[in-house]
Amino acid sequence: MRGLFEHHLNITAKVMDLRLQRQNIVTGNIANVNTPGYKARRLEFENQLQAALNQDGLGKLTRTKQDHLPATFDPDGFKGEGLDDFRGREVWGQDEVNLEKEMATNTKNTMMYNALASVIKKSFDGMNRVIQEGSK
Repeated sequence: MRGLFEHHLNITAKVMDLRLQRQNIVTGNIANVNTPGYKARRLEFENQLQAALNQDGLGKLTRTKQDHLPATFDPDGFKGEGLDDFRGREVWGQDEVNLEKEMATNTKNTMMYNALASVIKKSFDGMNRVIQEGSK
């Protein structure tokens, strides 16, 4: 499997780890909604992750031919190995916990985590299909 999926699996696994950390922080915020003086925390990582991947998050496409429009993402120089030490930034909030906002963050984060899990599952399903068809 080395070389077939390793490139995007490392990135997907790192983002899933960060989403799990965010889930834990949001759950802690919700648990402390009635704690006097507790300030909501949040985990920020999307902008830093896009910077680490050399993308701006505006949907720029990969430039594979000289005739294409320029892009900031260089597919030849990208390995994704710099993500091993990548950490999200935990920010202590200024405000009390807003239950509705925390529940919305919780729901969005869960949906994004499940989408990433589906991507990984489809990758392994494809590999399984190749193995099954190759052994016939």
